[in-house]
Amino acid sequence: MAVPGSLRRQPANRGLVSHCTHHHIVVFLLTFFSYSLLHASRKTFSNVKVSISSQWTPSCPNSSAPELRPYELWNSSHLFPNAEEATLFLGTLDTIFLFSYAVGLFVSGIVGDRLNLRWVLSFGMCSSALVVFFFGTLTEWLHFYNKWFYCCLWVVNGLLQSTGWPCVVAVMGNWFGKAGRGFVFGLWSACASVGNILGAFLASCVLKYGYEYAFLVTASVQFAGGIVVFFGLLTSPKEVGLPELGADEDGSVEEDANRPLMGNDDADDDDRNYSIQATDTDSQPKAIGFVQACCLPGVVLYSLAYACLKLVNYSFFFWLPFYLSNNFGWKEAEADQLSIWYDVGGIIGGTIQGLISDVLQKRAPVLAISLVFAVGSLFGYSRSPNSKPINALIMAITGFFIGGPSNMISSAISADLGRQDLVKGSSEALATVTGIVDGTGSIGAAVGQYLVSLIQENLGWMWVFYFFILMVRNLLV
Repeated sequence: MAVPGSLRRQPANRGLVSHCTHHHIVVFLLTFFSYSLLHASRKTFSNVKVSISSQWTPSCPNSSAPELRPYELWNSSHLFPNAEEATLFLGTLDTIFLFSYAVGLFVSGIVGDRLNLRWVLSFGMCSSALVVFFFGTLTEWLHFYNKWFYCCLWVVNGLLQSTGWPCVVAVMGNWFGKAGRGFVFGLWSACASVGNILGAFLASCVLKYGYEYAFLVTASVQFAGGIVVFFGLLTSPKEVGLPELGADEDGSVEEDANRPLMGNDDADDDDRNYSIQATDTDSQPKAIGFVQACCLPGVVLYSLAYACLKLVNYSFFFWLPFYLSNNFGWKEAEADQLSIWYDVGGIIGGTIQGLISDVLQKRAPVLAISLVFAVGSLFGYSRSPNSKPINALIMAITGFFIGGPSNMISSAISADLGRQDLVKGSSEALATVTGIVDGTGSIGAAVGQYLVSLIQENLGWMWVFYFFILMVRNLLV
């Protein structure tokens, strides 16, 4: 995977500790757990696919079991004649969600740069929680089953959930400069994996009572998190009287700390003579436009790369519990708990690879090496035996080499791109750039989820893994 320019040596590492306050820690934790809760509610749908599929399709009658509900109600829940068609519809819902999520990301990034990030994030969390409650809990309590209603709700959910990532990355970018960004954002980007683990844990705990309770629990926790964010999140250091990034007395250090890890030393003088965002006499920076953000060096390149990588990463996210249950015959709750190891690998991978990129002061070589090993780990996992310990080990290794690069592109590199010289370190480009990168990635992931269901139905799971290997291989060309 080619990347623009070479790496600038950064003398600002010492600023990571000296500029850290308790406000930084609170912002880190609030943004971390706010996005974790969003991911937990998404993960719930993945974790209960087997139960939903069983509810939507006929099952063999058991003569010894008592009739629990009238025939009309029993027949009305059968949206599909067999499990295969139900599985295909579940894949379609994933695709619908990701397409609406991708469209929403492009819009949410622009909105986040123009409105208060705290308001946008809190609104998205609370509204999405209500939609998840309607989708998984209320429809089951009312015994209302309708394909078009499910599709409409999931479109709305995708749009609302898209407010999360651009806002939290922009807030983090406001508070944390280039000093140690690879490690800080690598550790922080574990929020998605922690959310997956939390969602899997909550779902597995209440699944025995019915899948509707899994949706109820995660939606309730997410709604409460949105309230906490509204009253507790500080979106910028200036809200508490601290200097913004680039406004310290040590100007040379902070100016350098805002540079991305993709500047070209030879082109520095030329870059200073050109800016996407012209100097304004106003002290309040203005948000750059969508087209201007796309023209920033590296934005389109990393967006396309992330489209392939997120396709693979989100396929594991959406389909791993179903694959484990379907392919190995393991119980759904056991498959949910075992799928956590993929996210554990992603957490470790994102943190270690981010730290290495800080030490080397280069992001691209770390990504390329990880993706080479990702091809081997995917091939190995496709041939994992019917053994839970071995499967968990290979799964964690796969998560390390796929989840790690995915976390780095979506967080640290997006922040680098949004604070490069051409926007004069303006925070008002962060959400827009993050929305472009993650939105493009989500389009790739949306297409991938439908392809996964088609490939699995017609060719089997082995060809699904060959498809993943092909996507990762494309990034290395």
